[in-house]
Amino acid sequence: MKVVVVDYGLGNLRSVYNALNYIGVAAKISALPEDIKEANKVVFPGVGAFGDAMKGLKEKGLDEAIKDAISSGKPYFGMCLGLQLLFERSEESEEAGLSVLKGNVKRFNENKGIKVPQIGWNSVKKVKNTKLLNEIEDESFFYFVHSYYADPLDKSVIAATTDYGVKFTSIVEKDNITAVQFHPERSQDLGLKMLRNFFEE
Repeated sequence: MKVVVVDYGLGNLRSVYNALNYIGVAAKISALPEDIKEANKVVFPGVGAFGDAMKGLKEKGLDEAIKDAISSGKPYFGMCLGLQLLFERSEESEEAGLSVLKGNVKRFNENKGIKVPQIGWNSVKKVKNTKLLNEIEDESFFYFVHSYYADPLDKSVIAATTDYGVKFTSIVEKDNITAVQFHPERSQDLGLKMLRNFFEE
């Protein structure tokens, strides 16, 4: 199995790589489209701004490589911005997203008495059965750092939600696409369990 962690010039690549290594998954960090083409599974950990990330992907030809990998049926695991970039647009940027999933990315509203960004632990409530949450208790806590959240047009892709001033999508799952708004690699034992669930054949 060849696992590629996408390097788009930003992001928490090393911590994700280390987490994968810890659970026994040999991964390669790469910014080369040909490596994504040859991969069996693609992991896209993202931090930073939506527009900057999309520009970074396009400059390296990674946007088309990721879309091709997804359309060919390769398992894709997105984290944080790796979830948001799957959608069409973000209130953060004029730059279009990958548009693999229909819907937009919205900013949290500070007027609801919440701090933006959300930084810290929050619970994840299961909406539908997903392999990702196998043997993980419902409403378990994971670590979030974000100011924006995805609002899918097709509600059937929502696998779990979280409350933070608004009920938002914290896990999406559709066919070979799995993505989470939180950081599994920073979510201690449950985060590692979630990564194991994804990589189990």
